[in-house]
Amino acid sequence: MNHNPARDGYRKAAQEESREKLILDHLPFVRKILSSMAVNLASHIDREGLESAGIVGLVEAANSFDATRGVTFKTFAYTRIRGAIYDELRKTSPVSQLTLQQIGLIRAAYEKLPPPVTPELLAEETGLTIERIEMCLEAMRFLAPQDWNDLYCIVHQSWRDDSNQPEKILELEESKKILVECIEKMPERERIALTLYFADEMTLVEIGAVLDISESYASRLLASAKFRLKELFRERTQAYLED
Repeated sequence: MNHNPARDGYRKAAQEESREKLILDHLPFVRKILSSMAVNLASHIDREGLESAGIVGLVEAANSFDATRGVTFKTFAYTRIRGAIYDELRKTSPVSQLTLQQIGLIRAAYEKLPPPVTPELLAEETGLTIERIEMCLEAMRFLAPQDWNDLYCIVHQSWRDDSNQPEKILELEESKKILVECIEKMPERERIALTLYFADEMTLVEIGAVLDISESYASRLLASAKFRLKELFRERTQAYLED
């Protein structure tokens, strides 16, 4: 193949322009994700620092995005932006020793229980109140965000991916069907919170306004809902694989 420096230079410039456009067009997406995550942050937490971390995640996503794989950039970038923000938040938002001890109790109880594990079962097994269970589940998102990434990928892709690949469509449709069945089994307020968060992309403040609850309670409710959904989905997919 003949090497054409002018052609190669043009292609490189076009790729760079496309990458920069992806980043600039999705800066509001970073702020949207941050607004849905950051609630009741301590005064020493730098929100601008969290946004900068999210932008770094966005840039990394733009650098590695491959449009030929049939996944939208928004879907591809979603967990990378969230992960970058979580990593930064984990560095700047230490969890109290009491909460760490209670998380240890919850993890030990979780290992003993068959799926689906619920916040109510964890409260019964540990002797903690539902409120403390919800607060610990909320804290666990920041301590080990990778444990939650599979849920975000499943829900975000099922509700927002517009892949044109037949195999991908079938896979997403099956996941979406299981998700709908799982969500229908959830308590009404948790079901509404999940729908507002994932489908309508509302912030915690907006979810609280719809449900007439505080922003902090909306955060705990959402953490509980996400955990319950993840467990219901785990139970269903295990049964599906065993059939």
